[in-house]
Amino acid sequence: VTHSMGGILLRQYLSEHTIPRLGRTVMLGPPNQGSEVVDRLGAWAPFQWFNGPAGSQMGTGPDSLPNQLGPVDFPVGIIAGNQTINFLLSTQLPGPNDGKVTVERTKVEGMQDHLVLPVTHPFMMRNGEVIAQVKIFLAEGRFDYP
Repeated sequence: VTHSMGGILLRQYLSEHTIPRLGRTVMLGPPNQGSEVVDRLGAWAPFQWFNGPAGSQMGTGPDSLPNQLGPVDFPVGIIAGNQTINFLLSTQLPGPNDGKVTVERTKVEGMQDHLVLPVTHPFMMRNGEVIAQVKIFLAEGRFDYP
């Protein structure tokens, strides 16, 4: 189970390595197609200081790290949030978002399932419904849509 950029780290690792007996995986709020926040604020010094070099690679352009990784070839379910506590960053995002990533940009070709819940990016991993859905996906390979 990964959160945010952890999903990109998993995809990057699996693009070069294999994990024997890799089971089902769940990504929470991953920027699988990058984030417009990076496109708009990535050149700003405070953004670079806070997010570091890795954060600057999470844009939406074709050369961004997430968009260079291609489809997934392992079993993955993705949970996206559509609530925010960061209204400033949400103004930089077109469409439903969790304050960091739009629901649409969490998707990746090859995913098994995708679920949107009313949760925010920084707190989704502590949400009871998210935890329940993670357990369901890991056991059954699908989400149980509310």
